[in-house]
Amino acid sequence: MKIELDVHTHTVASGHAYSTLQEMAKAGAEKGLKILGITEHTSGIPGACDPIYFRNLHVVPRRMYGVELLLGAEINILDSAGNIDADADLMRRLDLRIAGIHLLCYQHGNKEENTQGMIKVISHPSIQIISHPGDGTAQLDFEPIVLASKEYGTLLEINNSSLKPCRNKVDARENNLAILRLCKQYEVPVILGSDAHISFDIANYQYIHELLQETEFPEALIVNRSVEEFKKCLKKV
Repeated sequence: MKIELDVHTHTVASGHAYSTLQEMAKAGAEKGLKILGITEHTSGIPGACDPIYFRNLHVVPRRMYGVELLLGAEINILDSAGNIDADADLMRRLDLRIAGIHLLCYQHGNKEENTQGMIKVISHPSIQIISHPGDGTAQLDFEPIVLASKEYGTLLEINNSSLKPCRNKVDARENNLAILRLCKQYEVPVILGSDAHISFDIANYQYIHELLQETEFPEALIVNRSVEEFKKCLKKV
């Protein structure tokens, strides 16, 4: 399968990544991508971007080395009530709005509460992608989450980084298999995410391929294969 885009990546601006924006764009071009999304962490993560970073994104060209850039944020889901750490003013400045649960800034509820909070975020009119819902940071019931993705048009990400053995996310493989099976059953598109924190990792979906094969997941439901399909599936805000 030809890959045309990777929209979940980070630069040095996120505080714990290792390549600059221009290095990321150049690497994306070398890998043949048509779209590269750079989605820096919002302030709930230690060392991440101050809001002034996002206010100044207008200075950055949206095309570098022949690659279209989408400059956005990976917004933190803060608790099981579905609160997030980005206000409307910040979000309107972004090309792309991803939201995800991160251990460093998430207040856990029980499985049902976490699931309802996630569904609240999925239904948010400005959130377009949920990052690594299957990484196991919070206990979730995936069937209602997949059905909410279908209803609200918010893409669920299958995240390569959380599947790396060094991350020791023991539930990530089975959780992502469950998500893929449900998305196949209900014909819900997914997006693959590298979650690259260095330029060499852009469009690296090494650990996802086995899961796609095991579930016989339809290529037609993977939006990375086509810029046209991605833009068609991306929630408009």
